[in-house]
Amino acid sequence: MLVFERLSSGETDWSELAPKALIVAGWTGRDEKALRHHIEELAAIGVPRPSSVPVFYRISTANLTQTAHLEVLGLDTSGEAEPVVVAMHDGLWLGVGSDHTDRKLETMGIALSKQFCAKMVGKTLWRLDEIAGHWDQLILRAYVTIDGKRLKYQEGPLSAMRNPSDLMSRAGTEFVAGTVMFCGTLGAIGGIRPAAQFTALIEDPVLGREMSCEYDVKVLPVVR
Repeated sequence: MLVFERLSSGETDWSELAPKALIVAGWTGRDEKALRHHIEELAAIGVPRPSSVPVFYRISTANLTQTAHLEVLGLDTSGEAEPVVVAMHDGLWLGVGSDHTDRKLETMGIALSKQFCAKMVGKTLWRLDEIAGHWDQLILRAYVTIDGKRLKYQEGPLSAMRNPSDLMSRAGTEFVAGTVMFCGTLGAIGGIRPAAQFTALIEDPVLGREMSCEYDVKVLPVVR
């Protein structure tokens, strides 16, 4: 069960959600030429090409969590800040999360790597129709702690990514209450790498607010 603080029209309430479907959208950038160039770069180092652009991975809802402490196996995982669409009983809402992924497994199969790690989601939601008109002005950011230093890891406007209505029209599923969709991410500043702590944020400069998803990463040993 997920628990959310929902902000709408200056009012706040708390609501629970039992997830029924989890979708992780990939390759959601609007510049398809740049996407295809990046796909070829990754293919050269062994990451399989996606079957479509964008692509939609169906993941077990058991992977969704709001924990502050994430346990992972080995040193090959890292987070990705993402906007998250959450279908509640009274409509669509926007949250922020992290598509934590095993990068070693990613070379074997992206769907496998997505399934292997938990999908983090923050506890704050904004009503989607209240930000739909200025979606492109929202800012997605991520910070990491590596070797005791806090670093900016991702940053950019959501204008770089397809908006939720576009993605939902392509996802091939009905967004009934309990459906959760991660909407894609931005490139990592300085390259993808593991971290001891990860923070994902969305800033709304129009309405003057921010929400976040933060968690520590505990690495479990790989025993052979």
